[in-house]
Amino acid sequence: MTATQTTLPANGRSKDSVLAAMEAARARDADWRDGRVFSLVFKANDDVTGLLKDAYGMFFSENGLNPTAFPSLRRFETEVVAMVGNLLHGGGTTAGNMTTGGTESILMAMLTAREWARANRPKIARPEVVVPSSAHPAFDKAAHYFDMKLVRVPVGSDLRADVAAMRKAMNIDTVLLVGSAPSYPHGVVDPIADIAALSAERNVLCHVDACVGGMMLPFVRQLGYPVPDFDFAVPGVTSMSVDLHKYGYAAKGASVILYRDKALRRYQLYATTDWAGGIYASPTMTGTRPGGAIAAAWAIMTYLGERGYLEIAAEVMRTTVRLRDGINAIDGLRIVGNPPMSVMAIASDRDNVYEIGDEMSVRGWHLDRQQFPPTLHLTVNYAHTAVADAFLMDLAQSVIAARQPSLRRTGSEAAVKAARGAARFLPNRLVSGLTARSSALFGGEGGLPQRSAAMYGMMGTLPNRGDLHELVLDLLSSFTEM
Repeated sequence: MTATQTTLPANGRSKDSVLAAMEAARARDADWRDGRVFSLVFKANDDVTGLLKDAYGMFFSENGLNPTAFPSLRRFETEVVAMVGNLLHGGGTTAGNMTTGGTESILMAMLTAREWARANRPKIARPEVVVPSSAHPAFDKAAHYFDMKLVRVPVGSDLRADVAAMRKAMNIDTVLLVGSAPSYPHGVVDPIADIAALSAERNVLCHVDACVGGMMLPFVRQLGYPVPDFDFAVPGVTSMSVDLHKYGYAAKGASVILYRDKALRRYQLYATTDWAGGIYASPTMTGTRPGGAIAAAWAIMTYLGERGYLEIAAEVMRTTVRLRDGINAIDGLRIVGNPPMSVMAIASDRDNVYEIGDEMSVRGWHLDRQQFPPTLHLTVNYAHTAVADAFLMDLAQSVIAARQPSLRRTGSEAAVKAARGAARFLPNRLVSGLTARSSALFGGEGGLPQRSAAMYGMMGTLPNRGDLHELVLDLLSSFTEM
């Protein structure tokens, strides 16, 4: 498929032709099946994949918006929420809903905090939320959508939330404190017990973003690895977000937003009774709710059970330890912080990690680039259990090549494109799109580097971060433009 299709074809094409065109279109997509992509896709095994497809397909057309029409979906969602709640020590009192992903779950937690404040702190004109600098950008997004003020505070030297700084940032308008378990950038678990205690002391809400760790940390703890307290067992934790399509290995998009009790969850719900079409009510952001994602989440959790998740977690943690020890053994590299599970970041006090990332890309590995500080990100899942040694070998070679330009690979055209596009979503497109759209900021035509390492260095030194923000918005707009 080469020509851009902008209008409906005059005549339809055959099924085989359509599928062949789609297969050709995805030839340039990241191939995650061989375990060389360290974000975006979580794969258990072929049996799980087959089950997910069957379960999703069985409820492909059903709509979770109306639980009276599809009581099966209501049952599946109720049981999924209950299973996750009990896994996280909810004690049978938790309430919640499935959402389309972590961002929607976080949006729901923020909306609930705003509505709770309107009911309980009516004098607050604009509710404030205090989060560590490592918290997910979905909190910024929610604050933007819901006219709340997000206050970010620096993390400590261990990259965990600085509770003293959070206390200092609070005021009479604060309604919510946030911690991560773990934070995505570095894989460390914030001091949830201390954050929750501060929340309880000030009589405000406390949300734990466990989108990444909620379906992994409980099993890591059962396996005997040290895991800080992070869930509803901690007094003062009032809500949690947990993604099922990450370490729950469910089909996308499936996440859960949980509250300590039904009274708090009620602030999330929406209903209108005066529409000509009848009564309209929805528990989350969306109206139509794809039944396939709900059904597939129930199916995988029922299929694997506790033993299945434990077995997968054991393999993932063995691989994580192998990777962590191997990375720390490479001269000049280190894992930052003290991550308790399978999310971590590679830093170097000696080398340009972006150059190392480029070298890994031309060797076929896709690693997210991060900033503040510069790191390469790893989210290890079951798909990586067979490739740890190959990864470490290529990483060691990439470090050598990054130090000696004469040894750097140019790679195939596809590999070079991968090297320039191996960052996470928007940074991907920044690296590949800045040349055409914004070279003037870097000194005119021909002034932009072709590898992501130099590009990230330049972006980090822009005197006006607003310029970078506008460039990102320009590129986001261009994604669906012809």
